[in-house]
Amino acid sequence: MKQTTEDRRQKTDDRAPSVSEGRKLPSWLRRPLPADEAFRHTQQVLSSLGLETICSNANCPNRGECWARGTATVLILGNVCTRNCRFCSLTCGKPAPPDLTEPARIAEMAKQMRLKYLVITSVNRDDLSDGGAGHFRDCVNKVRQQCPDMKFEILTPDFRHCQAQALKILRPCLPFVFAHNVETVPALYPTARAGGNYQRSLNLLKITKKNYNNVQTKSSIMLGLGETDAQVEQVLKDLRKVGCDRITIGQYLKPSKNSLEVVEYVTPAKFDWWKQKAMELGFSWITSSPFTRSSYFAEQQNTL
Repeated sequence: MKQTTEDRRQKTDDRAPSVSEGRKLPSWLRRPLPADEAFRHTQQVLSSLGLETICSNANCPNRGECWARGTATVLILGNVCTRNCRFCSLTCGKPAPPDLTEPARIAEMAKQMRLKYLVITSVNRDDLSDGGAGHFRDCVNKVRQQCPDMKFEILTPDFRHCQAQALKILRPCLPFVFAHNVETVPALYPTARAGGNYQRSLNLLKITKKNYNNVQTKSSIMLGLGETDAQVEQVLKDLRKVGCDRITIGQYLKPSKNSLEVVEYVTPAKFDWWKQKAMELGFSWITSSPFTRSSYFAEQQNTL
């Protein structure tokens, strides 16, 4: 079995994400990396099956906590992205063709870990005519053969040139939750998400809700990149306007030396304030905290 990214990193990177040079990490953002039996089991299963996770590739600060709970977010279609968003630590370049063995390996992982809820995400694959939608479908369907009661959350790219086609391809494998992240406020897209387009992301969530009426839609935004409260509130309103049901709000942390600097460490009290604001706007499922990420506690399915 080929060496995975997790294998390569484990020896040197058992810490939380790096922070801006010369800036002290606030006490509320300090967190040890657990290494209990459940964590090691998750690590062993993922490594033995040669699977990538966003937990490792994005240097997520919740990796220890989530793996200790026996959950992980699977990263499909490789770990090389066709875009170069500066908030992200994934490698930008020319990806390899989709691995046709990946759906079966993910199904085996779900079986070994006895999962009931699985989050699947991917890099941007602008090189593929369907943006990778067919591979998402194949992964979901293969897991369902092994685990028919599994509930799925898929966190997709924006399907830049093929949104309608992608949703048609995905229809046979309707997930429990369809997620696509706007990531930040539109004013910061040129800096943080140059390959993305705010209106395109809103449109994907809008047409998803229109086409998959019974599927919950979800998005995520990072704070601490220099956005204003007014800009964040407008994003939340825009998401509700396109029918987005679920929202996650978390602190941006610099994941690599080449990533954007942190402008502000937002306090836990301010995240509580944003949660209340999101509730007032009508989101049915909200997580808002410094450590919140898109799939953080995604398996908690209860609505507000």
